[in-house]
Amino acid sequence: MRFFTPDRARRTVFVLLLVFGFGVGIGYGSWTRVCAGRACPSIAILDDYRPQQTSKVYAVDGRLITELGLERRTLIRLADMPRHLKAAFIAVEDKRFYQHHGIDYSRVFGAVRANVLSLSWRQGFSTITMQLARNVFPDRITREKKLSRKLKEVWVARELEQTYTKDRILELYLNQIYLGNGAYGVETAALRYFGKSARDLNIAESALLAALPQRPESYNPRRYPARAVRRRNLVIELMRRQGYLTAEQAEEAKAYPLGLSARQDYGELAPYFVEWLRQTLDARFGRDLYEKGLRVYTTLDIDMQQAAERALEGQIEAIENGAYGRFPHRTFTQYLASSPDNGDGPRSGATPYLQGAMIAMDAETGEIRALVGGRDFDDSKFNRATQAMRQAGSTFKLFVYSAAIRTGHSPNEMLDDAPISLPMSDGTVWEPQNFEVGEFHGPMTLRRGLASSVNLVAIRLGLELGVETVVDEARRYGITTPVPAVPSIFIGSADVLPLELVSAFTAPASLGVRASPIGIRRVEDAEGTVLWQPQIRRERVMSPDQAFVLTDMLRDVVRGGTAMSAVRGAGFTVPAGGKTGTTNDYTDVWFVGFTRELVAGFWMGFDRPQTIKPGAQGGRLAAPAWTAFMREVYERRPNPGEWSRPTGVVTREIDVESGKLATPNCPARSRRWEVFSPGAAPVESCPLHPGPGAPALSAPRGDDVRPPPRPPGGR
Repeated sequence: MRFFTPDRARRTVFVLLLVFGFGVGIGYGSWTRVCAGRACPSIAILDDYRPQQTSKVYAVDGRLITELGLERRTLIRLADMPRHLKAAFIAVEDKRFYQHHGIDYSRVFGAVRANVLSLSWRQGFSTITMQLARNVFPDRITREKKLSRKLKEVWVARELEQTYTKDRILELYLNQIYLGNGAYGVETAALRYFGKSARDLNIAESALLAALPQRPESYNPRRYPARAVRRRNLVIELMRRQGYLTAEQAEEAKAYPLGLSARQDYGELAPYFVEWLRQTLDARFGRDLYEKGLRVYTTLDIDMQQAAERALEGQIEAIENGAYGRFPHRTFTQYLASSPDNGDGPRSGATPYLQGAMIAMDAETGEIRALVGGRDFDDSKFNRATQAMRQAGSTFKLFVYSAAIRTGHSPNEMLDDAPISLPMSDGTVWEPQNFEVGEFHGPMTLRRGLASSVNLVAIRLGLELGVETVVDEARRYGITTPVPAVPSIFIGSADVLPLELVSAFTAPASLGVRASPIGIRRVEDAEGTVLWQPQIRRERVMSPDQAFVLTDMLRDVVRGGTAMSAVRGAGFTVPAGGKTGTTNDYTDVWFVGFTRELVAGFWMGFDRPQTIKPGAQGGRLAAPAWTAFMREVYERRPNPGEWSRPTGVVTREIDVESGKLATPNCPARSRRWEVFSPGAAPVESCPLHPGPGAPALSAPRGDDVRPPPRPPGGR
């Protein structure tokens, strides 16, 4: 048998070359060559080094919504870590950590021997200090299995050991190391896997974290629990052998169940809201948002958000399932079932199924309490609450009637619901219709016209005011999207952003003061210093007395108009107002409603406009979602009550058939108490019901405002 076979010769040569190369490499001459120029990083930056930390996004009550960052990390001091957590990592990663000076030479030669015998680079010899060097400077020290990389690690490790204490090095390492599932550092991993701080981990839990650094994905306890337990128990055994545990403690820890907490998938809560804020924050803070551990305190109410998601999805599913008659389109469930892998993957734009959006905001401050931009963020990142341009339909009538009240018109004024023909600039003739095509009701008050959403009344009123006046009114209310100066805008032909439209309704909710939408209260750095505190922006668009009149008219939409069945009929009794909306060909349905303290708007439609179903109405399809949301909200908070009447507002009893002051001869069915801003109350008596007697000049009580008779139809 030949002693020097070709294979043995190759191994011998390889050993000699490797030993020689490494021996030379650890000399200063080799280090000088490997680290020439700026090839090796300077540890001077560690004097002020802070590992990358995620920015935490909090709800209005302080609960964590999500984290934003390249590496999800929360720092913890070594002194706050339990002894067994530090021991677990030392036992499995570097048992002579406190004895060597950055390089464990016995481990080096053991690894060299093993690699020579296997003719491979299977076994490493990185100490904790060397791992820290690699993790802190990933751009300068790569993970390539090359001798030059090891030499750089050794160089930086020696520098670290000469500069910092062992405890400081260990602290940096335990806060830097990647432990799978997007968790960097032991604190984040403890929260992610066990739902507790690292300071509260027991021996078994600590050993599991220590089991992960070598192959975090292979030992992922959520995906491979049995494999993770075996690796954990190996760490526990190493801790026993090295004297960190007694035999009894080790056996008890090995028998401990995996004990993972319920999965916390950050980003599932309010994803459209979070992404909307992230874009704003990214523009302001750049990489600091993802690396510096900022604290973002938002206006979101988690309970309201979840209520909004349930209300929107529940109503859309009811529509799809035929609760309002046959739904002539593919449902979302059918779409998922027919798509490969339960979906076509993330989209940036149009989806083929019925969509929806919702915004709720504080009426006084504009702080957003809930925001839903679509049905499935994973399927479509397009935010319909903040990005979609949709026809407003009859919700736009808010600006027509606001301009009327603000310029001196009164809710008792009469306009004719009758056919109209308007020549257009292109030579065509526009002949608008009411929702019930071909139906007209003759003269009616502005109040009834708004409550019943009568198109011809709104058009006649708009023509009297002028197109530019209405456009200007929309601008006063915060509408920034293009509004063409054409008569069709009076009934909602203009496209709007849902966020701006809902914000506009804060004005009637707060008696004339519009609040701009805001989602962030403040941003702090990791030490708590305030970096940015956006200011609440409020603007008065109408006097309080005029706004009270407009608000009371909008309340009739709920008390006896197009939303009565969906709101009052569903048992919601909190004082409220709002406006329904439906667009041409039944492609969009809206309801934007409000109480004294909260404004909420719901929209439903297809991304590529098409008929939802014949006869679709905002009052029938969108308003029920609003009611479901509001009922859940006010189950947890007190009734805000009625609006306080400004001192200048007066009440008169009128005849709704004439719009004039009622007389004792006017029949009860046509009489109602009406509110007027100063100087706007009528002085003439009703001429339709002659007879003796003087008109009733004022209400018995200053706050006695009665609802009108229920008008026909719904929108």
